[in-house]
Amino acid sequence: MGFNCGIVGLPNVGKSTLFNALTATEAAEAANFPFCTKEPNVGRVGVPDPRLEALATIAKSGKIIPTQLEFVDIAGLIRGASKGEGLGNQFLGNIREVDAILHVLRCFESGDVTHVEGSVDPIRDAETVETELMLADLDSLERRLTAAQKRAKGGDKDAKALVSVMERALVALQEGRPARTITVADEERPLLAQLQLLTAKPVLYVCNVEEAAAGSGNAQSARVAAKAAAEGAMAVVVSAAIESDVAQLTDPAEKREFLAALGLSETGLNRVIRAGYQLLDLVTFFTIGPKEARAWTVHRNARAPEAAGVIHTDFERGFIRAETIDYESFVRLGGEQACKDAGKMRQEGKEYVVQDGDIFHFRFNV
Repeated sequence: MGFNCGIVGLPNVGKSTLFNALTATEAAEAANFPFCTKEPNVGRVGVPDPRLEALATIAKSGKIIPTQLEFVDIAGLIRGASKGEGLGNQFLGNIREVDAILHVLRCFESGDVTHVEGSVDPIRDAETVETELMLADLDSLERRLTAAQKRAKGGDKDAKALVSVMERALVALQEGRPARTITVADEERPLLAQLQLLTAKPVLYVCNVEEAAAGSGNAQSARVAAKAAAEGAMAVVVSAAIESDVAQLTDPAEKREFLAALGLSETGLNRVIRAGYQLLDLVTFFTIGPKEARAWTVHRNARAPEAAGVIHTDFERGFIRAETIDYESFVRLGGEQACKDAGKMRQEGKEYVVQDGDIFHFRFNV
């Protein structure tokens, strides 16, 4: 099961530099001119989780395999993208394919890096991108709504439910609000997803600041944080330049020393990855053994058979039960056998909802 975040923003805000640092590669060419990134670059990164190392130490696992997120570096957008300006159609098509949006905003001044709008204003930049996405969504909904309404009037119950969601989304967009702001019941969420609206996707604002502001941010990133809070969105501060330098260091001790010299306790990328994970509303479960300690990912509220299916489809198809230990008990008691002896291993069935930190051993028969 893959989960991915599309890195978007105006040209020259630091998208490709951030992507390179995230994936510790030079896969995305970084240059000081628009549309440097024409085809989306894709990279997978491990999600930092200290629990996994703790479990591996207790179980004496030979290998540690973290869960992963996929990041997609998408071409820069300009005004008019919704009408095909620049690489607009390609940009919008690429966004439709991702689960969440990481919106990189330039929050630093530099005479060496041009800005497509001529000045630095992250709020304006955010609104430029959001407007283009909303215009594209408006066009999409208006083209499809009439046909859906006809089916609903003809007695199609599915169409009637879909029209209800479409009409609410259309009103929000006409009022200048993204589709993710509408209220939907749990049973309506698949319908909203079916519409593939760009502005229905969750958003994380990534504030790219100068090196001196990497720890606490600056006035521009504070404006973005306020915007995110008002929208119920998330914001993270990073210095793409620092992250790029850190990514070149292979020795963990060197990395810690480099960060400490800058007054930082961890990389901004770790914060971005964790925030992206949270943005997608994911939870982690573990499988632990002498060969490997491994983290896996499912959506919050997933049931045990779905978690089993992440490992192998046969596990889900022939699911019998899940032998389950919570993370705290495993660490506190010192391993699987101690948890069994203390009665902390539970037998969970098909209706069990996966909890973050669960340690599973699946029983199945196919």
